[in-house]
Amino acid sequence: MSLPKKAIHKNKCMEKIEGRLLSSPKETKPTNYDKRIIQGIVYSIEAGKPRIEVIAEHGMSRSTLLRWLVVYGSELYHSSRPQRYKPSQKRSVLRAIASGMSIGEAQTSFGIKHSQTIDSWLRKEKEEKSDLSVDQLTPMTKRESRTDNEELEMMLIALAEANLKIKALDTLIDIAEEHLKIDIRKKSGARQSAK
Repeated sequence: MSLPKKAIHKNKCMEKIEGRLLSSPKETKPTNYDKRIIQGIVYSIEAGKPRIEVIAEHGMSRSTLLRWLVVYGSELYHSSRPQRYKPSQKRSVLRAIASGMSIGEAQTSFGIKHSQTIDSWLRKEKEEKSDLSVDQLTPMTKRESRTDNEELEMMLIALAEANLKIKALDTLIDIAEEHLKIDIRKKSGARQSAK
């Protein structure tokens, strides 16, 4: 025996009111929310209300709530979020530290909140460099016992590695010139700028 349509509709409405809508999200139509309601929802999240409760209460998706937080969130919310850094920013910080800047100075100069972030970048860079070191490519127990052939082999490996680095840098310069539409490489016979 099936229930009449009115009873089915009433049951679904009751489930929705209780925040336990059993139908899949694809069956529900997207709801347009008033800007004031959105701001109220964002304010309640910033005040400490659990996101799961807000999502259940208003019948929205998690991605919608995150988008609203990004768009309507206060400055305090944005400042408390973990910041993501681009690889170019990381390289700039690491270059500055390699040239003699302290971690604290780099943190202040580049606006990085936590010194642990820079520490983790330094550890990762050290691991990457140790993976590429020449001594690991040809392990030797005693450097003094190398013969001339072994020395030549080491130099050839170092030369091959240097050539790879040069190719990589040339590729980066080519890409930058293409995207920025400027000449980065110095042309032969070009004048030096007056300082």
